Amino acid sequence: MKHALNVTREQDFAAWYQAVITEADLAEESGVRGCMVIRPWGYGIWERIQRLLDDRIKATGHENCYFPLFIPLSYFEKEAEHVDGFAKEMAVVTHHRLVADGKGGLVPDPEAKLEEPLVVRPTSETVIGTAFSRWVQSWRDLPVLINQWANVVRWEMRTRMFLRTAEFLWQEGHTAHATAEEAQGETLKMLEVYREFAETCLGLHVIAGEKPENERFPGAVATYSIEAMMQDGKALQAGTSHFLGTNFAHAQNIRFQNAEGQFEHANTTSWGVSTRMIGGVIMVHGDDDGLRVPPAIAPWQVVIVPMLRDAPEDEPLIAYCRELQATLAQQSALGEPVRALLDLKPAKAATKRWGWVKKGAPVIVEVGGRDMAGGNVSVVRRDRLYRADGKLDSQVVARDDFAAAIGETLADIQATLLAQSTERLRAQIVPVDDWAGVEAHFAEGIKNPGWVDVRWSKPTGDALEKVVQRLKALKLTIRNAPLGQTGCDDGPCVFTGEPAVERVLIGRAY
Repeated sequence: MKHALNVTREQDFAAWYQAVITEADLAEESGVRGCMVIRPWGYGIWERIQRLLDDRIKATGHENCYFPLFIPLSYFEKEAEHVDGFAKEMAVVTHHRLVADGKGGLVPDPEAKLEEPLVVRPTSETVIGTAFSRWVQSWRDLPVLINQWANVVRWEMRTRMFLRTAEFLWQEGHTAHATAEEAQGETLKMLEVYREFAETCLGLHVIAGEKPENERFPGAVATYSIEAMMQDGKALQAGTSHFLGTNFAHAQNIRFQNAEGQFEHANTTSWGVSTRMIGGVIMVHGDDDGLRVPPAIAPWQVVIVPMLRDAPEDEPLIAYCRELQATLAQQSALGEPVRALLDLKPAKAATKRWGWVKKGAPVIVEVGGRDMAGGNVSVVRRDRLYRADGKLDSQVVARDDFAAAIGETLADIQATLLAQSTERLRAQIVPVDDWAGVEAHFAEGIKNPGWVDVRWSKPTGDALEKVVQRLKALKLTIRNAPLGQTGCDDGPCVFTGEPAVERVLIGRAY
């Protein structure tokens, strides 16, 4: 069977991923290594993610704000573990002016060196913590619950669009609380917001859990993540939530006077998701014809493609399609008005249809003269593109019936994509009882091995470092210890031989 892309997932998953980004008009290279231009369809998906997640964040009591892109280096130096964790990725501004070099180029002006270098925001704990130290004086000022939508820069050496870029877009929430219990509760609350959002809106079945000590955010007491499984069996960390304890409060002097008049340091949290979620959507839902966008985050849920001939008889057909577009806009799907686009670009209908197939529009409606004469439309669902015989599954449906059922159709597509993600993840997690089983599962030459579920004794220090090195030799990492475990069955940790206290997931990851 011939597909819309020139490379399949089976042939070369990495090349396929890049082909989807290109052919779906999601993003392109910018001329700066590791930075991308996000095109309208890709940015439209990000806007939908922003809107749906922002509503959820605000519903939990958080307010949006904005902090500067440039952060004084001294702010990072106050929290040693934090600066050490990000030092290799920091982009630094040292001068504020350029001058001609006499050879037709420009160089930093030696006379314009900054008194203190400025770090281009890699994350905002330090600058926001400094603000919290001004805002928080009394227990009455707590909790502080804020969020910002911003761009950040982390100078990655190996980059891949959406998954790992030098500059990316994200939201970062930051909160301060009177007690550790409140802060820990906030950390887990926002993790659950991410889990529900990923499954409800992105159609990604994820596993929420705690990261091991070596995978914690620099300066955190505990880090939690949601992990999704891609079609090649690799993991993608789709969101994180961090309990920071009083570490940043001590470094940034975030103190408050409690009800008894005594001074205490606040407990803080931070949590975030980024445009890497779009990479997850591509690798979980895409097929050999391009992207498949879950209806909840599709900029356009229904695309109407009239079969135009550049002749006067096109006008009645366009009017017929406009009536359909207006009717669809009055319908509701997934709790919102249906988003329908009428594509009147001057191109052949088949070219436009396959363009929207590659972009992953959930429903593509083609309308020709014969359809109009019969009061019908021809409908293609992107979640099931072909019939059993390999031909395009285009269903002729009465126009009014199609419009009346569109809410149910889009909800079914959303549910189908989540069900496929869920089935894939559950099928590719295998329990393993010993290290030999881990090595066998990830042996060289085994394609798409997925993850293994093993017993874990939570080693620390040198014992943990030995575990990390053993995993690194197989290009593996511990993804997380899933939440909700009621205890670990009797048996030894696969790494240390000590009694296990929980189970963890291990796999290769992006």
